[in-house]
Amino acid sequence: MEQRAILIVDDESDIRESLEDALSDEGYLVFSAANGREALDLLPRVPRPCAVILDIIMPVMSGTELYQALQASPALSDIPVLVSTSDPARAPIRLPLVRKPVDLDRLLKAVAGLF
Repeated sequence: MEQRAILIVDDESDIRESLEDALSDEGYLVFSAANGREALDLLPRVPRPCAVILDIIMPVMSGTELYQALQASPALSDIPVLVSTSDPARAPIRLPLVRKPVDLDRLLKAVAGLF
């Protein structure tokens, strides 16, 4: 079976590392970026992700700006997005959401439910 790729976009390195470890342990191929701009630069160079785990409040390019860029691209607009944030009011409407601090079991179930 082909390994599913996931892209984590979060400016907090501790969160990225803990999510990378948890998702790798579940068998996912994990890539990460510290902000939306880094994620957009990374996407053409990695296997197409089956999901993006997206923080909202980040420097350089916010999660909301990255989500808008993904939606504007016909090649990327169908990638499921899971928001991970401490401020749900700032998340794009209708996206699945996991509140920070992240409960890893809840996050893994939410990721599995995306596809």
